[in-house]
Amino acid sequence: MTGVTVDLALSPDALLTRTRAVRRRLDLERDVPLSEVDACLEIAAQAPCGTRSPHWVVITDPALRTAIAGHYRAAFRAKNAATPRSRSLDSAAYLADNLARVPVLVMACVDAGGPLPAGNQASLWGNLLPAVWSYMLAARTRGLGTVWTTAHLAREQEIADLLGLPAGVHQGALIPTAYYLGTSFRQAARPRLAVHRDRW
Repeated sequence: MTGVTVDLALSPDALLTRTRAVRRRLDLERDVPLSEVDACLEIAAQAPCGTRSPHWVVITDPALRTAIAGHYRAAFRAKNAATPRSRSLDSAAYLADNLARVPVLVMACVDAGGPLPAGNQASLWGNLLPAVWSYMLAARTRGLGTVWTTAHLAREQEIADLLGLPAGVHQGALIPTAYYLGTSFRQAARPRLAVHRDRW
């Protein structure tokens, strides 16, 4: 457990304000017990979601991780080829270059029963997205770092084929999961809250 703090004593406010998107600080050399991932998924199952249960694909096979990482990296580079460099982009590029080395990739999916519906899809994704955040919070309390990623969605069909996803099952997030390096996370600088009372 060198360099890792498993902090089950985080207050709710600290957990919510100090769970960061972890890319560069993922420990790429340390295995993650699947029992820990399973425990996080059990907690995620209690999230305030709709009536469609999320589907999770937990990917540890090195060949599959490498294949997914190849699609992810190609999609990331195509999308960001002309994007000005920034600290955030450099961090995302590091993850794209090292995704195959992350010990566990968790794919969060929703079964829409067919193509995605036209128009507003908030209720459909409301079946999945709260559970993803709950998974990430549960992972944080166990000393695991995560990051919500979607670059793979530019190659969604290729990845669906790799994972054998049935037609009508749609990917919502790919969550790299590993122990994190270091001992703590700080609150992030955020823009001023945009709160409107009664009307815009």
